[in-house]
Amino acid sequence: MASASILVADDDRAIRTVLTQALGREGYDVRTTGNAATLWNWVEAGEGDLVITDVIMPDQNGLDLLPRIRNARPNLRVIVMSAQNTLLTAVKATERGAFEYLPKPFDLRELLHVVARALSERRAQGGPVEWPDEQESLPLIGRSPAMQEIYRVLARLMATDLTVTIYGESGTGKELVARALHSYGKRRSGPFVALNMAAIPRELIESELFGHEKGAFTGAAARYAGRFEQASGGTLFLDEIGDMPLEAQTRLLRVLQEGEFSTVGGRTAIQADVRIVAATHRDLRQMVKAGAFREDLFYRLNVVPIRLPPLRERSEDIPELLAHFFSQIRAEGLPLKSLDAEAIAFLRSYRWPGNVRELENLVRRLAALYSQEVIGLDIIRAELNEPTAEPELPAPASQGEGLGETIERLLRSYFDAHDDQLPAAGLYDRVVREVERPLIELTLAATQGNQIKAARLLGLNRNTLRKKIRELDVKVYRGLK
Repeated sequence: MASASILVADDDRAIRTVLTQALGREGYDVRTTGNAATLWNWVEAGEGDLVITDVIMPDQNGLDLLPRIRNARPNLRVIVMSAQNTLLTAVKATERGAFEYLPKPFDLRELLHVVARALSERRAQGGPVEWPDEQESLPLIGRSPAMQEIYRVLARLMATDLTVTIYGESGTGKELVARALHSYGKRRSGPFVALNMAAIPRELIESELFGHEKGAFTGAAARYAGRFEQASGGTLFLDEIGDMPLEAQTRLLRVLQEGEFSTVGGRTAIQADVRIVAATHRDLRQMVKAGAFREDLFYRLNVVPIRLPPLRERSEDIPELLAHFFSQIRAEGLPLKSLDAEAIAFLRSYRWPGNVRELENLVRRLAALYSQEVIGLDIIRAELNEPTAEPELPAPASQGEGLGETIERLLRSYFDAHDDQLPAAGLYDRVVREVERPLIELTLAATQGNQIKAARLLGLNRNTLRKKIRELDVKVYRGLK
């Protein structure tokens, strides 16, 4: 049985009670406090093998304690919890030495797993980064579970130079993520240079990337420093990398392999001192299979893949996004507006083919075109006059039948066969349960047992999916035998 001592600091008595009971059942010795001062006294006295701390406490911000704890006891691991579920909170916690950051509300089993890992692993060493005290403009908005996963991944990447590829539909904010990686990363003092592959003529891409010498081709009247040279010491963001021509892919691969390049028409090698962040709305794996994207370049770029969820998968973030955009345009001189409850509910059910960018454009139109201070549902419906229909699942090839029609046919067959034997009650719950189990099992099989991917595909919270797997006794995919 474990015998480690864990110090818990949180001003919420209920959370302290839950953690005391859960950690106690695992055999840990738990001491709790509702303030940062007591926690610091314990740490300074050499007590505790692990710290779990909230961020906002009545006497001090928990994040401000992290550098002091690290200086006083470098090997003491700290797990940070916070209801301030923003990218900045995750980044500050990671940069200041937290072993792990967990957004509230947290999954208790996940916390216990992190505790066990923290006590068994040796924390990587690195210097804490001091952040300014003033409120900063957040590059990413949203507190949904999908965004929390993004924040945690980004926080871990800030102190590295790992190449990142961001996948997502148009309008999901891929460039914002790239800028966040730069602005909060170790290359923040260097330049952030972006190049959209889809916006550059094929014949000019190599010149734009690597630069050219005077006279290298017709029209090259002077030497031009390409984006690799412009981004030296910083970050080079290659947007829509899937639109890069094959011939340019070959040269980019060589740069990534050798760490140097030469200008078009030049002979002198130039060191490539940049961090590469790529982005695309395409499926690069499928492009590799189709011969449209180099496989070796794909693996060079896909070191850390990040998938940005479309807005329809994080509709709970829409009220916060609305508040952010309305505040933003008010600062630009447009009048302040708000939406009534019906309008917000409608926006949360809308499919958002243009994602966050479409939402921002809608807010700007509302502020500019309407005199009402409170915007209602009728105006929203008028502005979104072509809502995207729910995507249809592929119809069975043999019958040309949609999913709804298939289910209706099967239910009709059931009612016809059991007309006089139908249950007295509970038919709805029974049908839902019978549909849910195979749906979840097939989705897990399609994702090879990856519950995170399955949850995204189903549109469920990961914890909800785990709960349903237990409740429905779902057969979890285990791979080929």
